[in-house]
Amino acid sequence: MNPAGVALQPIEGVTHIVAVGSGKGGVGKTTVAVNLAVALAGQGYKTGLMDADVYGPNVPLMMGIRDNPHAIGERIQPLQQYNVKLMSMGFLSPGDKPLVWRGPMLHSVMQQFLRGVDWGQLDFLIIDLPPGTGDVQLSLVQSTPLSGSVIVTTPSEVSLEDARKAVKMFEQVRVRVLGMVENMSYLTAPNGDRIDVFGQGGGARTAEAMNIPFLGELPLEPEVRKGGDSGRPAALDPAGKGAVFHALANRVAGTLSAQPTPAGPKITLED
Repeated sequence: MNPAGVALQPIEGVTHIVAVGSGKGGVGKTTVAVNLAVALAGQGYKTGLMDADVYGPNVPLMMGIRDNPHAIGERIQPLQQYNVKLMSMGFLSPGDKPLVWRGPMLHSVMQQFLRGVDWGQLDFLIIDLPPGTGDVQLSLVQSTPLSGSVIVTTPSEVSLEDARKAVKMFEQVRVRVLGMVENMSYLTAPNGDRIDVFGQGGGARTAEAMNIPFLGELPLEPEVRKGGDSGRPAALDPAGKGAVFHALANRVAGTLSAQPTPAGPKITLED
């Protein structure tokens, strides 16, 4: 652990750093992070997306890009797609070979992605975290002044139980929770009926109970899945299926001030 009292170092040129996290996998966290970044870029914000899920880096697939980044001097140049600057372990280690890394290696690659990449001037750097509350999350919050976090859940009690842990983790390390998003909230049947596949209203109730903002419901939408699988995120269609993600982007951008987040004190967690 790093010693307490050491100032967090901002990333030069980046105004707001927003972590998108979840307590468990399978809730569509990367789908939310990708579409949030694309929506922000579509609204004119200079946006980057850092894929911190080193064990399951899906951003290259969802953004439809598989190139290899190059370096200029000692700075890695991020790839760019849909006006979003990108960095992912999936660009550096493509294919199906798994990464078997322990904590120190994860910390090293997080720092390389944060400070060894030439992000340039950004209004928002969206960070897609791995699920859970492990080494990657702690490495990030102990070294970087996050503007806030967005927690993704589904309405099911299993998902909500873990989402509450993610909220408490961010609160423990004094990172502002911008709000909770309920993904896969409902399915609209061909006849127009709403089907609550995973339950109803759990995200809103949990957000209210934990005194954090509720950022809205995202439907279980086949076109969103198709967009992720094909590398054409739904947020590219702001007037259609991507409208919900643009509404989310408006809420996130509106919540944060226009001023850069100051470097605060470093937080040390108990082992």
